[in-house]
Amino acid sequence: MLVQALRRGCIGGLLLACCASSASDAREISSNGHAFVALRRDSGQAACWGYSSQGGSCSGMDLSSVTDIYSSAYAFVALKKDLGQAVCWGYLPDGGDCSGVNFNGVTEIYSNNYAFVALKKDLGQAACWGDASHGGDCSGVDFSSVTEVYSSHWAFVALKKDLGQAVCWGEYTGGGDCSRVDFSGVTEIYSNDYAFVAFKKDLGQAACWGLASNGGDCSEIDFSTVLSPDASVATTAAAATTAAITSTATVTTTIVTTTIVTTTIVT
Repeated sequence: MLVQALRRGCIGGLLLACCASSASDAREISSNGHAFVALRRDSGQAACWGYSSQGGSCSGMDLSSVTDIYSSAYAFVALKKDLGQAVCWGYLPDGGDCSGVNFNGVTEIYSNNYAFVALKKDLGQAACWGDASHGGDCSGVDFSSVTEVYSSHWAFVALKKDLGQAVCWGEYTGGGDCSRVDFSGVTEIYSNDYAFVAFKKDLGQAACWGLASNGGDCSEIDFSTVLSPDASVATTAAAATTAAITSTATVTTTIVTTTIVTTTIVT
């Protein structure tokens, strides 16, 4: 949840203020890496500050009817979900320009440092913009049956959990290529700046990809010792079995000894 909150522009101490707004108190502050935006959603009033070319200036923009605000490291996008519209601003090459994007049917927006992806889950479609080499171009990606989207700094991965499949795009070394990864049984995906790990909770297994030196290679890790769903149970059961055998052996020895002594007395 924290990772997704960060991707939505709720950073550090602003997490509560950004994510806890309601219809009766529709005030929030969002941030990217270089600027802030304060929005009152019920009136569309907003104020921006910080590095002006990277989101710190939003004067003259129509932010009425905004339902959600998302951010990359250098830009913002304000989604008007009910209208099928959005407003973008900030550094143009990294997501600040979305003038050619169709937001009709968008259910969620995700971001990495340099790009955005607007998912239309109900339609099995998506639109991407920003730096093309870092995820801003997804024209060849099949989004049908996608359940979640995750990101590193440089790439995206769209998980099709029900099918045991996923598609990746963006910078190759930062996780943009997952063609060799087996996603069957994957329940969750985690990321850092340059790599991903796909967790198969029910199997106690995981698969990694991305920059090897930053976590993209976990081939030497035995996940069964720490992630297996039966690991702790098996250890506890084994210990209990050993204790029971030891206890039984002790009791048997005591009985045999007593019998021998009794027989000697009778004789």
